[in-house]
Amino acid sequence: MLDRIVIINSTPIIALASIDSLYLLKELYKEVYIPKAVYDEICAKQGSKAQIELVRAREWIQVRQIENIETKKFFRVQLHDGEVEVMILGKELSADLLVIDDYIAREYAKYLDFKITGTLGVILKAKEKGIIDKIKPYVDALINNGIYIGNKVYEDVLKLAGEL
Repeated sequence: MLDRIVIINSTPIIALASIDSLYLLKELYKEVYIPKAVYDEICAKQGSKAQIELVRAREWIQVRQIENIETKKFFRVQLHDGEVEVMILGKELSADLLVIDDYIAREYAKYLDFKITGTLGVILKAKEKGIIDKIKPYVDALINNGIYIGNKVYEDVLKLAGEL
């Protein structure tokens, strides 16, 4: 089944932009949204690669303000504004998929019955769809750009891709 409506948190955008791969989101998903809090968080780092790439991608990444502000107060105990707004916007738009890397945020999203993936899942799906040939260069580039990927996760994702 095609994931039509996808809501993305800041970390996957920053990670993909750091390796010039934000385009994968456009290739994989029909409608890509970010909440206003995520946009503001990325744009607060003026001149960063993620900020520049996000501004360029505005024609296909849609920024939305959440409507249910009251729900935001409930979640803010352990999560950042962007993560909270990703889940609220996910409910408001009946999202098919949330792209979140943070472990605690992913656990909340699972509890709320969202289908979730992360940066590595996006790259893996791009290989499955034939958009890229290998994931290893992308994963290595993430690590070289300061994105932490543990050894077990690194090995697991390469095994899933048939590259180890």
